[in-house]
Amino acid sequence: MLVLLPPSEGKAEGGQEGPLELASLSLPALTPARETVLEELVALCRADEEKAREVLGLSEGLRGEIAKNAGLFTAPTRPAGELYTGVLYDALDLGGLSAAAARRAARSLLVFSALWGAVGTGDRIPSYRLSGGVKLPGTGPLGRYWRGPLESALPQAAGEGLVLDLRSSAYAAMWKPKGDTARRTATVRVLQSKTVDGVEKRSVVSHFNKATKGRLVRALLEEGAEPRTPQELADALRDLGYVVEGPQGEPRPGASSALDVVVTEL
Repeated sequence: MLVLLPPSEGKAEGGQEGPLELASLSLPALTPARETVLEELVALCRADEEKAREVLGLSEGLRGEIAKNAGLFTAPTRPAGELYTGVLYDALDLGGLSAAAARRAARSLLVFSALWGAVGTGDRIPSYRLSGGVKLPGTGPLGRYWRGPLESALPQAAGEGLVLDLRSSAYAAMWKPKGDTARRTATVRVLQSKTVDGVEKRSVVSHFNKATKGRLVRALLEEGAEPRTPQELADALRDLGYVVEGPQGEPRPGASSALDVVVTEL
């Protein structure tokens, strides 16, 4: 099983390991593309702070992120699984996994990134600021830029098993599974269920969505579940106590299967 995660805007500060070594990152075929984005981002942030703030879409209060980006070549690093913070990663709690679950996480989780393409949770990277919707002056829209490199690298990483795609839309644009890989891909939507005047109402709520996705990935890792199809994933989640609807029959050619996880409280 390969699990595709979004990054987070929030990142831990104060890495305790040495500077970035691009060649050490997972998916080494992405190294040339990573070098291109990294060099342009650093050059932009070193040359013109105001232009960098405009390009990166940063508020005045986030001006300090520009200096951080300017120093990426020498900044300290930490494992990606420790770097990314926020609701999903708090719920996933990689640091609190059992030894066996941590080994499964290391081989099955990929975090998508506008700067790195995708990294494993054990890859050592510095804290940075670059969102998936940014258009760099040289490389252009990053969602489009990464499609070619990721299309070459990810089918092999996906292997023959299930792909659990939990990315947000900006990062889903970077790689779309095709062919047999798409048939083995499942997306998950989290719906909050409330009863109002005796009538059930469902809605997508960001906090529920992120926290539930983190928890269900954690539960699958701890259980040692290895579903190979979207239907097996739905069954595994039901066994773990989740209310799951779908998948509905065979997806159309080239499309993934969609699951709804219904929650009533966080």
